[in-house]
Amino acid sequence: MFRTVVAGLDGSSESRSATDWAAREARLRGLPLTIVHVWEPIPPPMAQAPLLGAETQQNWAERMPREAADAIRLRHPDMELTIEQRTGDATEALLDAAKEAELVVLGSRGLSGIGGFMVGSVGLSVAAHSERPVVLVRAGEQATDEHKQDADGLPSTETPFRPVVLGLDANSPDGTLIEFAFEEAARRGTRLRVLHGWNLPPYYVYGLTVDIELQDEIVRQQAALLADALKPWRQKFPDVEVSEEVPAGSPGARLVDVSREASLVVVGRRIRRRPFGAHIGPVTHAVLHHAVAPVTVVPHH
Repeated sequence: MFRTVVAGLDGSSESRSATDWAAREARLRGLPLTIVHVWEPIPPPMAQAPLLGAETQQNWAERMPREAADAIRLRHPDMELTIEQRTGDATEALLDAAKEAELVVLGSRGLSGIGGFMVGSVGLSVAAHSERPVVLVRAGEQATDEHKQDADGLPSTETPFRPVVLGLDANSPDGTLIEFAFEEAARRGTRLRVLHGWNLPPYYVYGLTVDIELQDEIVRQQAALLADALKPWRQKFPDVEVSEEVPAGSPGARLVDVSREASLVVVGRRIRRRPFGAHIGPVTHAVLHHAVAPVTVVPHH
């Protein structure tokens, strides 16, 4: 059984935000937090430089996660917290740590002046290959961002959580992905907003200019697909309020748009055994690069 939340920390502002988010998630789940810092030793020629000596770098690498842990203990004094120092390739070390985790939380590089974030090579690789859920958090993410504003329009953690958003392909729904989203909404006591995006078949496009009823019929069909996919999960989680949406057009663009009002966006990734490639579909790829809220990538078969 997976009994920890793992946060990858490299000292960047985005990884510090990810570690803070991981602590809040661990508290919601009632689980311990493990901070994993991977030290990739610098090559000998660089290690000889006065400001980049190997000893200086190692001292920094040991101090940085310790300071992050101290800050978390101040905010969450009862939390069980462990620091793991690993040496070697960051992606391999984090994938190894993920084997014992309920989920892995990593930072993503922010895009200055643009809503959304870019995914670094390590974060993208871990999200593409981990068999546990991976959460990517942008720099600057605050606890108040996950909550609705108060009556005066000010940030607050005392107000209800914003909705959890699930991007779902109702043509091939997966229970692992759906259950994860329902559980996250239940933990937060908030609404689950499920989006099933779709595109018109090419041979329908021209007909729609003269037959709007055809488009309405397709919408009804897509809505029925989504309702059928969610029906057993509504019964399993009767206390979770669910809204179902079947917007036409790019699913990725729609998910990015609604992420502005979400506490968390949940998307899926099919587990494939190919040794090469990103292993991430186009919708998930778009959401990872442009969503405003934290994004969870849930692997499934």
